[in-house]
Amino acid sequence: MKLRAVRQALLLIALACLPAIGQAIYFRDKVSWQSPIPPSELVGVDQARAWGDSAIWVDARPDEEFARDHVPGAFSLNEDRWNELLPQFLPNWSPEKKVVVYCSAESCNAARDVAKRLRDEAQLKNVFVLQGGWEEWLKSRK
Repeated sequence: MKLRAVRQALLLIALACLPAIGQAIYFRDKVSWQSPIPPSELVGVDQARAWGDSAIWVDARPDEEFARDHVPGAFSLNEDRWNELLPQFLPNWSPEKKVVVYCSAESCNAARDVAKRLRDEAQLKNVFVLQGGWEEWLKSRK
């Protein structure tokens, strides 16, 4: 009798955890699990636009999202095709340029990851993440 009650309790606990596990899997790319981006590495849309031609825009979203629409003149550089896209991007960079990386929204980690790789692996300076990402860019166009 006691063993049956323990089994039932474990079954109830397991069933109670299923929705949480499902949400964690479904929203894994939509929730930022990492620490916030340091303010020195963030840039707002207005400031980035004010940089004009001294800024290079990098779209860290998947290829299909980039193909649908992107910041005019932006380069596609995402982690899925990093090794293929980085060599296409680098000839357009120069030390006096500021790099503005964006992804879908504030909660997206792709821009942070691409910016980090540009700093660490490509040894680029002046790499910033666009605050609010593509969503903020779209709002600013209105």
